[in-house]
Amino acid sequence: TRYSLLPFTHTRPIADIRCGIMTMRERWEHFTKQPTGTLTAPYMQEVFPLNGGNDNLFINGSIFATADIYAAIQQLEPMQQLVQDGTIIAARVSDAEIQFLPKLHIPVTLKEVNYEGQLRKLQNIWDIFSLNEQAIVADFALLTAGRTSQPVPEGVTVRHKENLLIEEGAVINAGCIINAEGPVYIGKEAEILEGVLMRGPLALCEHAVVKMGAKLYKGTTIGPGCKVGGEISNVVFFANSNKAHDGYLGNSVIGEWCNLGADTNCSNLKNNYDTIKIWDEYNFKSVQTGLTFCGLMMGDHSKCGINTMFNTGTLVGVSANVYGGSFPEKFIPSFTWGGSEGLTGYRLERALETANRMMQRRGKTLSAAETKMYTDIYERTREQRDMFANK
Repeated sequence: TRYSLLPFTHTRPIADIRCGIMTMRERWEHFTKQPTGTLTAPYMQEVFPLNGGNDNLFINGSIFATADIYAAIQQLEPMQQLVQDGTIIAARVSDAEIQFLPKLHIPVTLKEVNYEGQLRKLQNIWDIFSLNEQAIVADFALLTAGRTSQPVPEGVTVRHKENLLIEEGAVINAGCIINAEGPVYIGKEAEILEGVLMRGPLALCEHAVVKMGAKLYKGTTIGPGCKVGGEISNVVFFANSNKAHDGYLGNSVIGEWCNLGADTNCSNLKNNYDTIKIWDEYNFKSVQTGLTFCGLMMGDHSKCGINTMFNTGTLVGVSANVYGGSFPEKFIPSFTWGGSEGLTGYRLERALETANRMMQRRGKTLSAAETKMYTDIYERTREQRDMFANK
C-alpha cells in the first residue's frame, strides 16, 4: 500500500497521511490515549522512531480507526494478529519479533483472529480525497462528542449551527456564510477572513487561514498552518502549505510545505467525461483511477508559479518547481524544475536550501535526520529524473 500512495509516502509513513480532520495516526491515538511510534521504511525510521517495548501492539497505518476495530484489537493476546480477507489489521508481538516485522518474516507464526466488522483503508492515492468527506463526518463525531462550540461571532451567517464546532481562539470575520448541512470543524487559532463561503463537511485545522472571499466546498480539509484562497472543492491540504490567491483546485491532495502561485488552476474533469488515469510512481506507468473527477497530487516541498495550469490527474513529486504558461506533463518527477517546455534536474543542495528557507518562515528547520531522508529520496527518484527530465 505504501508504494501506491507515493509521492506522499516518500516523506512520511501512511499513518501520517491526513484524511478527514485528523491524520491516520491521530485518529488511532484518539482511541489509544497515548502517543505511538512507527515501524516504517529504513530510510525514514530515524525521522519517525519506533520506540518499541517488551509488549508491542502494531496497527496497520492504512486502516481508519473506529471504536469497533479498536475494541477487537484490545482483545488480542500476545502473538496474535487481527485480520480480514488477507489484510493484517493489527498484531501483538514481543520485542524479539520486531526486527522481523518489516519483511513480515516472523519466525513464530502469529495466530489469526478474524475481524468481521466494517473496514475502511487507504489503498490508492486518490482515496485520500475520495474518502475525505466521510472521514470528516466520522472525525467530527469523535472530536465533538459532549462538547460545546465557541459562540458564532456577530455578522457571521450559519445554517445548521448544531453541526458547527468552533475551537478556542478561532477568529471568523464578518460577512462569512457557513452552511453546516454537513459538519464544519474550525480548529484552534484558525482565522477566516471576511466574505468567505463554506459548505460542510469541511475541516479547517489549527492555525489555518482562509483569505477574503474564498469559496470552500464540501469534502475539503485545510490542514494545520495552511493559507488558502480562491475556489477549493474536495481537496486535502496536509499542513503548512499555501494556495493563498484566486484559482480553482478540486479533487486534489497537497502535501506539506507546498506553495501554489496566484491564479493556479487545476482541471479535475476531462472534456469527454471519461475516467481519469494518473501516474503510478512505483510501477512507472499510468493507472486507471475509475474516477470522473481527479485533479492534482503534489508531494511535499513542491511549488508552482503564477498562472500555472495543471491537467486532470497530474502528479507532482517531492521538491519540484513547476512554472510556465501552458499545461506541463501529467507527471513531474521529484527534484525537477520546469513546465510544458521541458524539465531539468533540481540540485539537491538548492532544494534543501529552499525547503529550509520556507520552514524558517514558520519557525522550523530541517533536522539532520530529515536532511538525510531527503538525500535518500533524491537518490531513490533519480531514475525518474533520468527518464523524464533534461528533455
